[in-house]
Amino acid sequence: MNKALSVFLRGIVIENPLAIIMIGLCSSIAVTTSVANGIGMTAGMVFVLLCSELIISLFRKVIPGNIRMPIFIVVIAAFTTMVDIIMKAYFPDLSKAMGVFIPLIVVNCIIMGRVEAFASREKPVYAVLDSIGMGIGYAWVLIGMSLVRELLGNGTILGFQIMPAGYQPVLFFILPPGGFLVFSLFIALNIALRKLWLRHEASRKGGA
Repeated sequence: MNKALSVFLRGIVIENPLAIIMIGLCSSIAVTTSVANGIGMTAGMVFVLLCSELIISLFRKVIPGNIRMPIFIVVIAAFTTMVDIIMKAYFPDLSKAMGVFIPLIVVNCIIMGRVEAFASREKPVYAVLDSIGMGIGYAWVLIGMSLVRELLGNGTILGFQIMPAGYQPVLFFILPPGGFLVFSLFIALNIALRKLWLRHEASRKGGA
């Protein structure tokens, strides 16, 4: 497997930022009570991650090592502010529902971690692929959790009634303990997928 494909695929399952690396969990548990929140958080995160990794990678050779962290924060904060302003302007209800979690993207460990550990050391093309792969990995876990929690906790998806009229919502899934339970199930699913992937790769290399 060439490096570009490896970089892209790694964040989806092998090094999933939520289910394997387990960073950026506070906002993930808090916002996944509805699919709309999950989609909004995912869109904001992926945008900031992609733009931040690209910019840092482009200027990695001219950023002084002794002040790299403040520069990283300024870059991330700039794109986070853009997301916050756009969301308030065009999606005010969603922005209100998300509360402080959109502005707090600036200190999200996923973005800072990928910028520091990867984008500041790799070429722009790899930084873009890394951010897209990590974004997809973040998205399928976060939106998947949102689907389960909203469906079981409210009987709806994106506000539309899905469950039968007599369904009694299980409020447990909207509360934090329900969030941790659903998250643990997604961790188990990701670990199972990771094992299958690694087994497949091992057998492929062994047969080569």
